[in-house]
Amino acid sequence: MVLVLGIETSCDDTAAAVVANGIEVCSSIVSSQHTIHAAYGGVVPELACRYHVENIHPVITAALEQAGVSLHDIDLIATTQGPGLIGALLVGVSVAKALAYGLQKPLVPVHHLEGHISSIYLEHPTVSFPFVTLVVSGGHTDLYYCPRQGYYTILGRTRDDAAGECFDKVAKMLHLGYPGGPVIDRLAQSGNPNAIRFPRALLTHASLDFSFSGVKTAVRSHLLQATDNQGTPLFADDSFWPVPAAPSWVQQQSDLLASFQQAVVDTLVRKTLRAVQQTQARAVAVVGGVACNSMLRREMLLAGETQALPVYFPSPKFCTDNAAMIACAAYYRYQENPKNYESFLDLEACPNLDLSIKGLFGDEQ
Repeated sequence: MVLVLGIETSCDDTAAAVVANGIEVCSSIVSSQHTIHAAYGGVVPELACRYHVENIHPVITAALEQAGVSLHDIDLIATTQGPGLIGALLVGVSVAKALAYGLQKPLVPVHHLEGHISSIYLEHPTVSFPFVTLVVSGGHTDLYYCPRQGYYTILGRTRDDAAGECFDKVAKMLHLGYPGGPVIDRLAQSGNPNAIRFPRALLTHASLDFSFSGVKTAVRSHLLQATDNQGTPLFADDSFWPVPAAPSWVQQQSDLLASFQQAVVDTLVRKTLRAVQQTQARAVAVVGGVACNSMLRREMLLAGETQALPVYFPSPKFCTDNAAMIACAAYYRYQENPKNYESFLDLEACPNLDLSIKGLFGDEQ
């Protein structure tokens, strides 16, 4: 049995996990900073770094205790190398290097997006290759073709806002709090997704790229035109403060959010299916924080069922940033070539790390 200690500090979640043989999650601890950053409407990089420094050791200790193991039982250390916030990444990389050096254990650096893709294997280890994976979160909206484990070809990515970023910005317009995805998903449940026809960018375009800045701007324009039952504007100016005395606004807001969410989900689903058609993939995987969205899960599963196409989602706890996915990715990378990870003292955090087209195990064969 190979025990991997995974560490994840790419953004605002401090996470550690112990995973056995790549897929058996012995423990997974996540310390979220959402309440800290909510007051600012988004992640403040310096605050994120400070809280990672405070939380990293207690989180690792809790992960070891939950798994019932000690540091000396660990066979392999894994950490997110990038992409992400440089200060946040440095905390995880520095601690991982210190642990690996002190314990004389191999250290495997992991690409954050490869971690998200690997989250599928934690619960679906027999996923069919090749598959198309949609990585959708606050920082990324990317489509990858995965011919086999560890190999990734980029098919398309967002040209502006990521889908999760768009959710956060719309929520900020309405002062709904941070992160915006969960609250929009909840409020949209009582709305009519067909009430407002928001734009779906690039759907008639052959490209597999995404664009969400247009739908965000369309939401803003709609808010500036919104009125109550007497025709009085609900928003005085660009500050987007709802008028509390307008009883009609509750339903209007639900309809607006449901329609906005439908526009984003339609784009994600249709682009993903187009990628499957172009690559002749045998399955679809949807990963990342936005993969928790109930409408996206429902619409993608329905589309897969219609086309007899297997669609895989991680459980919500593995959609958002976590260290179990990092440990999983590291296990398979290490098995491919253990000698690559014996020397690690020159390892650096890479905030703009790219996911190699040819794969992270070497040249594709």
